[in-house]
Amino acid sequence: MKLLLVEDEIALGESIISFLSKEDFVCEWVKTFRAGDEKVALYEYDCAIVDITLPDGSGLSIVKGLKKSFPKTGIIIISAKHSIDDKISGLDLGADDYIAKPFHLAELNARIKSVLRRRQFEGNKEVLIGNLTIIPERRQVLANGKPVALTKKEFALLLFFVANKNRVLTKESIAEHLWGDAADMADSIDFIYSHIKNLRAKLAEQGGEDHIESLYGVGYRFSSP
Repeated sequence: MKLLLVEDEIALGESIISFLSKEDFVCEWVKTFRAGDEKVALYEYDCAIVDITLPDGSGLSIVKGLKKSFPKTGIIIISAKHSIDDKISGLDLGADDYIAKPFHLAELNARIKSVLRRRQFEGNKEVLIGNLTIIPERRQVLANGKPVALTKKEFALLLFFVANKNRVLTKESIAEHLWGDAADMADSIDFIYSHIKNLRAKLAEQGGEDHIESLYGVGYRFSSP
């Protein structure tokens, strides 16, 4: 899952990124309104964590931009302010949750997972597609009731497909989603083919149905009723 953090406090930002990276999230961090505004205009994220008070603008404007460009993105507002007006303003703009500083990182992580469940999996802790059972928070996949051993990237790839089922995904969008800014430094994104090939093979080995369609010259689509 790919996250964007917009936070100008260095120590807090470093703590959040370190904690969430260990939870296997792909994290991007910007420290200003301008950088955050540019990110949400260009890239799609599963969830954005946005501070309201930034040195060069309001995080509420970033929330507004996110809802316009990528309405599926989950949004959590963080702020040192305890004003009910700030909370109401953020939620009215479309934010999913609000957490006041200081907060425990474990609580933030739990809220992120809750937002992702609601946004991408209709609030379900288990996702059932054909004979596949996916349990995102446990990072487990079952095919015909048998566990499928996937690498972290293979599991993230499967989740990305499931969260965007019946939607055409280009290789570029897959690479950018799974590797974030690091994808821009790659000479080629042909490695995406290898990850998809391995994912298909591991699912098939346990009798899992193949929902991944290859669309020549376009990308891939995870088809599901």
